[in-house]
Amino acid sequence: MADLAVARKVLETEAAAILALVERLDSRFEQAVRLLRECSGRVILTGMGKSGLICRKIAATLASIGTPSFFLHPAEAIHGDLGVIQHDDVIVALSYSGETDEILRLLETIRRLGAKLVVVTGTPGSTLAQAADVALDCSVTEEACPLNLVPTASTTAALALGDALAMTLLVEKGFRQEDFANLHPGGKLGKRLMRVEALMHTGRHCPLVRPDTGMRDVIYEMSSKQLGMTCVVDGGNELLGIITDGDLRRQMERTADVLTLKAADVMTSGPITVPRTTLAVEALNIMEQRKITSIVVVEDGGRQVAGVVHVHDLWQTELF
Repeated sequence: MADLAVARKVLETEAAAILALVERLDSRFEQAVRLLRECSGRVILTGMGKSGLICRKIAATLASIGTPSFFLHPAEAIHGDLGVIQHDDVIVALSYSGETDEILRLLETIRRLGAKLVVVTGTPGSTLAQAADVALDCSVTEEACPLNLVPTASTTAALALGDALAMTLLVEKGFRQEDFANLHPGGKLGKRLMRVEALMHTGRHCPLVRPDTGMRDVIYEMSSKQLGMTCVVDGGNELLGIITDGDLRRQMERTADVLTLKAADVMTSGPITVPRTTLAVEALNIMEQRKITSIVVVEDGGRQVAGVVHVHDLWQTELF
């Protein structure tokens, strides 16, 4: 059987390594964020071995929040790939010892080009840290490895520090959900960030009637479009109200012959609407909170009907 005591010790050690970073966040961290925010070029992550794997993840996170970033393998760099580094780039180098030879051999080029250097290291007094514009201390008291050899707590701490840099940068840049949606069009995350304009029923599939439309035709429109409602619009396609299945049932309880009425007699004025740029997940939240099954989508800044989105359209996109 697996030794759960070992597993628990690993998790406790790595958690402690991350928590120890909290008290080390100071002006150096702020300076590192400032360098990333003001970077007019690219953010280039570099590191050997397992540090290189952490670099790849941090680069991917930065790219996902709109900061052009990529990983540069230091061994490949000194064999011809140094040409990717430009004067307006920021280099983020990860090396726990701060003495990784392949990275030290990049220093002359970085300095000659005038690129900025941020170092994440477990050895603040190392050669690499001394050469940096700013060095961040991610040292750990012990690795989670029972032999205290395999990089475990140290790589976890470096990854967490990279996430802290990225998320602080996200806030500093004013990065919004809409920005995130533009960069994540695929997968389940992309579906959560899809806009309602991509899901709504439009054109001949959108139920529309005029205020003077007779109830027989209103019921036909609602039945044929199968959304359980219809919009009531004027000649300019401006929304005046909506009629739902519930409105019809309530009207039938009050009126002996509902077919003698017009749409204007039955409609609910001032219905809930959302602009076409609303995120699908936001529209779903509104419908669940208001306990409605359809919502009218209007052109941004106006009352012109752009379409209708039904709760089933949102459920089918597997938002959650």
